[in-house]
Amino acid sequence: MTRAAAHILVARERRFGLDAAPYLMGILNATPDSFSDAGDHPDLDARIERGLQLVRDGADLLDIGGESGVTNRPAVDPAAEIERVVPLLERLAAAGAALSVDTYKPSVAQAAAAAGAVMINDPSGLIDPDVASVCADSGTALVVTHTRARPKEKLHRPRYDDVVDDVKRFLGERLEVARAAGVPDDRLLVCPGPDLGKDPAQTIELLARLDEIAALGLPVLLAVSRKDFVGALTRRAPRDRLGGTLAAVAHGLDHGAHFLRVHDVAATRDFLAVRAALRGDVPVPADLLLADDLRREAVKEEGQDVAKGAALSGGGTLPGDRRREGTLQ
Repeated sequence: MTRAAAHILVARERRFGLDAAPYLMGILNATPDSFSDAGDHPDLDARIERGLQLVRDGADLLDIGGESGVTNRPAVDPAAEIERVVPLLERLAAAGAALSVDTYKPSVAQAAAAAGAVMINDPSGLIDPDVASVCADSGTALVVTHTRARPKEKLHRPRYDDVVDDVKRFLGERLEVARAAGVPDDRLLVCPGPDLGKDPAQTIELLARLDEIAALGLPVLLAVSRKDFVGALTRRAPRDRLGGTLAAVAHGLDHGAHFLRVHDVAATRDFLAVRAALRGDVPVPADLLLADDLRREAVKEEGQDVAKGAALSGGGTLPGDRRREGTLQ
């Protein structure tokens, strides 16, 4: 397994030790037209509650997007995007959440940094280099993403002689743009851009060779949650792609990913807890037992909730909340 050289990712006042990875980045849409949630959280209060729930579920960061990546909708005016994300950022930052903003627009990045964002996740591959300048001036971390498609554009039948070589070459070029703008390496991450300007087969080829992206020596953000390639393999709609997403997450962790951008934070945290125990990454207490109230699902009997089956005496729980404490408690 290849990982970036051990160091700390700096995101303003936040520090992410890469030896403690993986970190979960919970996806929080501030849009009415996301491909994955179809406007489930239509107003500010609903979005704040969703963000707080993701933090309770175990998200280390929240990635807030004010413009959907779907290609059958026009781009959002920067002022409207700022109106969507800034109040959300301010409220969640006040609650102590670490916040990233998914944008390729310098004015939105600037407003987001002023509102408390610690990371800018640019899905365009720095189509506007001024985004990097905003990060340099504000101290925010910057995600540099591979894509040959312009924002809100879908490439039909994209062609690459070698998709992985193209990703490495593109990321190398755009990282130099970020460095020239003043962003140091300890504030840079790379994302190979699954499905961005790539068809499902190309994305699968890319992820199969993720070690080559990790070999660039910077933290890798893996954004595979509910993606098209998972749907193509499983023939499932976005909300039903959790199983396929977790398979892609497992592969990514084995091949250099440090940050996992996901919709289903609680389920992914559970996956990480069980994986860590089975791999021997954390010690498992000899007296680990299941809590009584978790042994059986409750059933309804004459209007009453009754535990099904006999209860076991004693018991601890297998937590999925803070795996970096280094033990299962």
